[in-house]
Amino acid sequence: MTAAAPAPAERRLRLLSCNILAGASVQRYSEYFTRSLNAMLPGRSKLDNLDRLAEVLPQFDVIGLQEADAGSLRSGFLNQTRYLAETSGMPFWSHQPNRPMARLAHTANGLISRLEPHSVLDYQLPSRIPGRGALLARFGEGQDALAVMIAHLSLSATARAKQLGFIAEVLQEFPHAVLMGDLNTDANSTEMRHLFAKCSLVPPAQATPTFPSWRPRKALDHILTSEALRLEKLWALPQAFSDHLPVAAEIRLPQHVAPRPHKLRR
Repeated sequence: MTAAAPAPAERRLRLLSCNILAGASVQRYSEYFTRSLNAMLPGRSKLDNLDRLAEVLPQFDVIGLQEADAGSLRSGFLNQTRYLAETSGMPFWSHQPNRPMARLAHTANGLISRLEPHSVLDYQLPSRIPGRGALLARFGEGQDALAVMIAHLSLSATARAKQLGFIAEVLQEFPHAVLMGDLNTDANSTEMRHLFAKCSLVPPAQATPTFPSWRPRKALDHILTSEALRLEKLWALPQAFSDHLPVAAEIRLPQHVAPRPHKLRR
């Protein structure tokens, strides 16, 4: 009698999303004004802040960054996504620069990963003021691919509704999808409810406040998963690296959905 083949093993992935404010640290609302000049200039404190974050990143498999600097005056012309990947020893990184302000500031979405993406695509999001974007990393191919989208949405509810509508259209074709980022709204807003109605992403069981980092009351940062993925845990990190707390998640997925972690060659 032939023994039944074992069911495919499930694996866990740990995800992190973090708005890093180009390395700046804010500990109270007044500092948005009193330290506004420092925010536009490079400094040792920004590098120290990035180094603290780099110590945390190896705990995770896929990291999404928002408000990373792509290399301008305020970062000392440092590509912060690349710096964090190399300092933390993570093998793969990509970024999506947007909204360059001469040579003073150049904001970007960033991807850092222990897994090798099959592809990374950039999308421009609809907005009255151009410059918002979403980065889509695909791990694997076809219906078994894991799609991870990283985005930083507008402050305007009208703009967010258009942006989330666009994101829903892109993610519709992926049964195994993750949306992570600073979405600038909570999961109960009208525009977020429309997102959940148009694609397979599901709302979180409970809110995870992340803003402001010194007294988090608003759940603006999200890691949203599709119905086909099992969300095991969702939490905010206690460490503050900017004016937002990082949000983390642990998901369980079938063995066939994504490639195995990459082993660094030394």
